[in-house]
Amino acid sequence: MLKEEWRLHSTMFGSLSFALFPIMVGGIAFMGSFLLPFIRKTLPPGNLSLILHSNYLLLGFMVGAFGLLGNEAMNRRFGQASLIAYSARTLPVSDRAIFATFVLKDLLYYFVLWVFPFSLGFLLASPFIGIPLDLPLLLSLTLIISFLSGLSLVFFLSSLYSRSHKGLLIIIGILILGLAGYSIATGDNPAKLFPPIILFQDFSLSLLVESLIGIGIFSTAGILLFTPENIGASRQYKDQIISLSRLLSRFPTPALSAKDLIDLYRSGSAIGQTLFSFLIPLLVIWFFLSLTNDYLPKRNVLFLYAMTTGIIASTMYTWITAFDSYAAYTCLPVSVKTVIISKIASFSVLQVVPAVFLAIICTISGQAIYTVPVIVLALSTSYFTLGLTIWLAGLSPNVLVYDVKVMARYFTIIGIVTTIFSSIAFANPWASLSSIILAVPAWYLIQIGCRKWEEHEQPMY
Repeated sequence: MLKEEWRLHSTMFGSLSFALFPIMVGGIAFMGSFLLPFIRKTLPPGNLSLILHSNYLLLGFMVGAFGLLGNEAMNRRFGQASLIAYSARTLPVSDRAIFATFVLKDLLYYFVLWVFPFSLGFLLASPFIGIPLDLPLLLSLTLIISFLSGLSLVFFLSSLYSRSHKGLLIIIGILILGLAGYSIATGDNPAKLFPPIILFQDFSLSLLVESLIGIGIFSTAGILLFTPENIGASRQYKDQIISLSRLLSRFPTPALSAKDLIDLYRSGSAIGQTLFSFLIPLLVIWFFLSLTNDYLPKRNVLFLYAMTTGIIASTMYTWITAFDSYAAYTCLPVSVKTVIISKIASFSVLQVVPAVFLAIICTISGQAIYTVPVIVLALSTSYFTLGLTIWLAGLSPNVLVYDVKVMARYFTIIGIVTTIFSSIAFANPWASLSSIILAVPAWYLIQIGCRKWEEHEQPMY
């Protein structure tokens, strides 16, 4: 499976570029470490570690929905990418054993690409900035536990979702009631109970062991709950293409957009991805960002959260393109630009989710007066990031994201834009309405992106 991952990515953009990706992540961590003395003057150390741990928890959430991905892997829905996960039908190996191997492969994959390079970069820089070596080693340990905690929890919940939707609702309901009860009883933020943060502030071997046991329990439960889809089973659906095409008739390509939304719904990804790749990660990030209220005004936290929501909402484009290759359209009189435009239309329908979500957050947080600028800032960020993604990765963002040239440009441009507009929002919340100007570069990036991918042969693997 690891060899096939390497073949897939190296075929798309070259072995060297793929191999340089973890080096780039480590380099960013190494160079960023030299900014710590300046950051400490404005940002308390506790808040900085909080941001790092929450980011790694978010990474675990974003990649841990194996319960949704499992059937795609086990039934070979990756086109020409053969991960041999479907070999349980021809070899004397159980589905569960192969699925567990698939999970371990992805776990190692993300560790090598993201987790270890960042920790190593900070460790190598620590002697030059006067930080004791035990601090980066402890931080590396707690960041790994943060990543594994998010991954194992979402793995368990997504596997439960694939088995029983009602069971998932019951578990989530219990979690929400428990966290709400703790918050009401103590008046404290439940995010402070997160074990990696406690370990970083006051290391305890017993808590470390308990954390690892919890991760092991959730991961094991996720594997045991997983049940591969029966290839012989059939489902019947009503014809929706005509009615949905009429509903989307104002879009440039209503039939193709309707197809995308129907595929998303019938695969189960519409609800599953919204829950595990959007709602749950953002709710957790809200809890962590609220811990910075002592440092940042509550209003500024809300607008920072809006930009974070916009960036995460832009990944909905990857939901639409994940299992849909342009090769399927080559026998039709459809251009690359037409397919991209149809994906943008489908993406626009999904943007209702972040808009409604942020409206609820503004109301709950007692800042309903800022609902309009918050939503405008989030959607402007989302569409700008969409345009950037189309320019850099076309119809293959899930794979080309690991091209070091693509990711370097992505991080740099997004960093500049978020810095500018977060500063504007912090200075005057209503001035964040000016973020609508991002529609201009977003439109331009989409136009040059369409021309770029029309002229280039579509990546195949």
